[in-house]
Amino acid sequence: MRYAETGYNLEVDLSRGNIERVETDPRLTELHIGGLGTNAKILWDRVPPEVEPFSPDNLLIFGAGLLCGTPAVGANRTIVSTFSPQTLLMAYSMMGGFFAPELKHAGYDKVIIRGRSPDLVYLWINNDRVEIRDAGHLRGKGSLETAEIIRQELNEPNAQVAAIGLAGENRVYYASIEHGRSSASRGGIGAVMGDKRLKAIAVRGTKDVNIARPARFIELCNEVLKYIQFRQENPVKGVPPILAVLGSPQEMAIHDEEWHTNNFAWGNARYRRKDFWTREVEEKWKEVQSKAVERLISCYNCPLKCGGIISHPQLKRYMMKCYSKLTYTMAAMSDLEFGFKIAGLAQEYGVDGYSTPQVMAFALELYEAGILTDRDLAGMPSDTEGRFFWLLERIVRREGIGDVLANGTYWAARQIGRGAEAYAHNTIKKHEQLPLKLGMLNPIYFLMYSTGEKINITQIEGQFPQAPFATRELREEFVKDWFQVPDERFKQYVLDWEPRGERSIPYYPTIEATCEIVDWQEKMHYIDDATGICAGVSSFHLKPPYHIHNLPDIISAAAGIDLDREGLSLAARRNRTLIRAINVRRGLRRKDERPPENHWKKRFPELEARLLDEYYKFKGFNKEGIPTRESLLELGLDYVGEDLLRRGILTDGKSDPAGEAPAEAGKK
Repeated sequence: MRYAETGYNLEVDLSRGNIERVETDPRLTELHIGGLGTNAKILWDRVPPEVEPFSPDNLLIFGAGLLCGTPAVGANRTIVSTFSPQTLLMAYSMMGGFFAPELKHAGYDKVIIRGRSPDLVYLWINNDRVEIRDAGHLRGKGSLETAEIIRQELNEPNAQVAAIGLAGENRVYYASIEHGRSSASRGGIGAVMGDKRLKAIAVRGTKDVNIARPARFIELCNEVLKYIQFRQENPVKGVPPILAVLGSPQEMAIHDEEWHTNNFAWGNARYRRKDFWTREVEEKWKEVQSKAVERLISCYNCPLKCGGIISHPQLKRYMMKCYSKLTYTMAAMSDLEFGFKIAGLAQEYGVDGYSTPQVMAFALELYEAGILTDRDLAGMPSDTEGRFFWLLERIVRREGIGDVLANGTYWAARQIGRGAEAYAHNTIKKHEQLPLKLGMLNPIYFLMYSTGEKINITQIEGQFPQAPFATRELREEFVKDWFQVPDERFKQYVLDWEPRGERSIPYYPTIEATCEIVDWQEKMHYIDDATGICAGVSSFHLKPPYHIHNLPDIISAAAGIDLDREGLSLAARRNRTLIRAINVRRGLRRKDERPPENHWKKRFPELEARLLDEYYKFKGFNKEGIPTRESLLELGLDYVGEDLLRRGILTDGKSDPAGEAPAEAGKK
C-alpha cells in the first residue's frame, strides 16, 4: 500500500488519443518527495534539450504535492511544469485552490500530457473513468466561463477545472492556466497548454488517500493549526502588513499598501511614485477595496482567507488573490479601481498578472519615445486606462502590434528594434520580474534574483526578514521566539544587521552567511513545492507553522518514509540541483544570472562577482553555475553528470574546474 500518494500517474497522449494509468516507482518519492521534484525527474528523463517548448514532444505535467489530499493544513498546491516559450528553460508554477486534492482523490498523483490534439479538446477525469472530449464549443471562451460550462455539461458542480482563456489558445508567451481562485501563470505555461490544443482539465475524485500513521499525523496537523491561530493573534512587529501575519499573502484583506506603492516601481518598472501614499489615498483605496471584495475565501483545507470574490458593476464576479490588484494599477500609474477592473478581464483571458501589465507599460514607453508610432498603434485611445484595455485586447488576440507584444518584453524588443531593447530592462533570463526600484543593493536578494530557477522572487524569498529592523529592541524581540531557524547563528545575523546609508557597502556578517541565508530560503520553497504546502503557511512567511524541524515528522507520518532533517534537506538540494542541470543542459550560464541593471540605484560589481563565486561554490557548482561532478555524485545524480560530460558541458570525469563550457553546450 502507498501512503500519502496514490502511486499512479495518468499519461495522456493527445496526438494519438491514448490514455494510460501508470504505476510509479516508490523509490522516486524517497529521493525527490513528490510534486516539483518528481516532475523535474520526468522532464529530465523524457524531454531532451533539443525539444522546443511548442513541440508535441514537450510535456505538460500537473503534479499534486505529496501531502495534497491529506489533512495537512494548506497542502493544496498543484505544481505545473513544462518548458517555457518565453525563457526556453524549465517553467514551473504553483496553483492553489482544490485541483490537486481532487486529483489525488481521483487516484492520481500527476497528469502528464504529451503530443498535440488535432482539434481543441478537454480532459475529463472522473475517478477511473477518463475521457478526451471535444471542446470546439469552448473556443474563445474565457477561463472562468469555460469552467462553468464544463461543470454544467458534466452535471457535476463539484468538478475542479483548470482552463486556459483566449491567450492560451493563441499561444501568448505569458498565458496562464486559471483555476478559479488561483492560477499557474509564470513562464507561459498556458501557452504550452494551448499549443497542445487542450482547453481544460476537469477532475472529480471520491477515493481515499491513505496515511501511514494517522494518529501521529493528526496530532502534528493540530499543532500546525494551533500555531497558525497564535501567529494571527500575535503579528510580527516592525515589518510590512502582509508579512506581519500568515497568508499567501492576504492582499484581499489588507488595504495598507504604503510599502508597495512607495518602494515598488511603477510604469514599465522605471519610476517610483515616492510619497504617493497619503492618508487621503489610503482612505480612498480602503473604500474601493471594501466595495470590490464581496467576501474572503480560502483554498482547500486552509483557515487563512487569502483570496477574495470580487464584484464590479462592469464585470462578472471573479476571484482574486495576491498582487494582481496592484500590478496593473502600478503599471498604468493609476488607481486601485482600475486594477480591479482590468485584472478580472485579464484573468478571463488567462494572462500572467506580473508580465502582462509590464508588457503594456513597455509598449506605451516605446510610444512616448517615438519607437512605436501612431501607425503601429492605430486606433489606440488617448487615455492611459483605455490604452491598457486596448493593448490587452490586441495581445490576447495577437492582432497587429499585439502579435509582437504577446512574446514578452525581451523578444518583442528584439523584433521591434530601433532601440527598444533599452526599454526591456526588467527581465531576468528573458522573464519579467516583480517591479522593484530600490536604493541599495541587497546581497541576499541579489543572489535570489540572479540564481533562482523559478525566475520569480516571490517563489524564492521568505523566512528571513526582507530588511533590517529599525531598532535593536525590534531585533531582539523578533529573535527571542524564532525557533524556526535551522541554526542559532541565524538569530545573530538579524541582531547584527543594522540599517546602512546608501553610500555604504551593503553589510552582512560574511558572504558565507549570505549564502547560508539564501540556501535556507530556497530549501524551504523546494520542500513546499515537493509536498504541495502553500508558501503562505511555510516558506514565504516569517515564523511560519511549517518549518525544517517539524516537516520531517509530518512527511514521515503521512507517507511512511524514514526521514529526518538531514534527509529532507538532501532531497530539497537534490531537486534544486536537478532543475539547475535541466536548465544548464538548455544553455543557462553565469552570464544569464544578473538582476536588471536599475533594480538598485547603487551597485557593487566586484562584490556581486564575489557573491556569485561563493554562492556557486556553496551550492556545489563551478564558476559557470554548472553542478560539479562531485556534487552530482554526492546527491545520487550520477546519471546527470554522465549526460553533462557526454555533451561536453562538464569537461572531465570529475568536474569543470575552469568553469568553461562550449558555446553550443546543451544545444547539440
